[in-house]
Amino acid sequence: MLRRIYETLHPGLYRYQTPQAWAEACDHLAADLRRPADVAQQYLALSRLAGRVKCGHTYANFFNQSKAIRRRVIEPANKLPFHFLWLGDRMVVTENPLGVEGIKRGSEILTIDGVPVSRIRRALLPYMRADGNNDAKRYALMNVQGVDRIETFDVFYPLLFPSERPVFALGLSGRQVPVEKIGQAVREKMMAAGNDETVPDYWTLTWPKPGIALLTMPGWALYDVTWDWKARLDAMFEEMAAQGARGLIVDIRENEGGFDCGHEIIARLIDTPLPLDADYERRVRFRTTPADLNPYLDTWDRSFERLGEGAEDLGDGFFRLKDDEEGVAVISPKGPRFRGKVVVLSSAQNSSATFQFISLVKRHGLARVYGQPTGGNQRGINGGAFFFVRLPNSGLEIDLPLIGTFPKTPRPDEGLAPDVFVEPSLADIASGRDAVLERVIADLG
Repeated sequence: MLRRIYETLHPGLYRYQTPQAWAEACDHLAADLRRPADVAQQYLALSRLAGRVKCGHTYANFFNQSKAIRRRVIEPANKLPFHFLWLGDRMVVTENPLGVEGIKRGSEILTIDGVPVSRIRRALLPYMRADGNNDAKRYALMNVQGVDRIETFDVFYPLLFPSERPVFALGLSGRQVPVEKIGQAVREKMMAAGNDETVPDYWTLTWPKPGIALLTMPGWALYDVTWDWKARLDAMFEEMAAQGARGLIVDIRENEGGFDCGHEIIARLIDTPLPLDADYERRVRFRTTPADLNPYLDTWDRSFERLGEGAEDLGDGFFRLKDDEEGVAVISPKGPRFRGKVVVLSSAQNSSATFQFISLVKRHGLARVYGQPTGGNQRGINGGAFFFVRLPNSGLEIDLPLIGTFPKTPRPDEGLAPDVFVEPSLADIASGRDAVLERVIADLG
């Protein structure tokens, strides 16, 4: 059933694999699911299949699993009790909110329970969701920074390296450090300040230097918030105008995407309407979904079942959406107009709406980009509308994006490079220094 749903509806199923490779992977999954296994191992097998699609929006979504599956896969006390990131194959502690003895910011973890962390990193790679062969996003998902309520590393590491012991044995340079494992509830309490999207100060406007405004936006996934994000941005740009800001830094390094909030920023940077995605077209695989599949397709908008009605049949199994045939949408100018210098801070986390935002500002020369290459992929991504596929036997859920964006001319299989590459060093992390932000402030003068 899952195989038929994906082959009928997924627009990017064969971007990076052949139909034969997909069929073989489905056969392997079916064989795995026939063997005796608990739901955690089934979840792992399903995630491996999703990883083969190489789509950043195709995965067994942590947040959409049932309570029973969350109790088994997500909630157990099997997680590292600190925050860390990866510098290549090096795991470096960035914060120690619980004050774990023997660990501090800048500590390098060499082994976990005797396994080199480089081996752990390689083992997790096939399970990470990312677009195409842009592995930078896959590695970024392995960071634990207190930004996401459910961390990707927390889910997959215990499934691939299971242990019933209540402590980890961490290998640091010249010593072993035992640390107690934590559960999901403790992890959420450790979240970094400023990452609660339900409150208006989730987005902040600060002034690191007179005349230089810093707009920090940890996320644009504002689906269930009660505050008016457009009004919040209006007020911020009014403050910049009142303060006479000559420079604006937009920090979206921890922001994967969500709503197209970046359009509201771009509207303050232009004098004439700016066309959206003129170099790409949107395609779907169906006019209407087969009726017998609909009971397995959850969504917030049942009109998605008729997404391809009126679309142009391209004759190759795709339908081009009508709005792309008649003309592209535009972003219209909006005041107050910001006329100072603009810099966007980027990272591999930028893979959905933030990837598209960075693509627009780079293409139209609206801002300079500092940091690391983005996630996403210049060959196009899948998203826009979704079904949540619930498998009847296991109860597992897997996301299904419905709209694929495809370039009109050949593009490289990679993300977007920054104009100025800046990457933090181990010394930067140990000292708490933000090397990217410091470089931007210095360059803005």
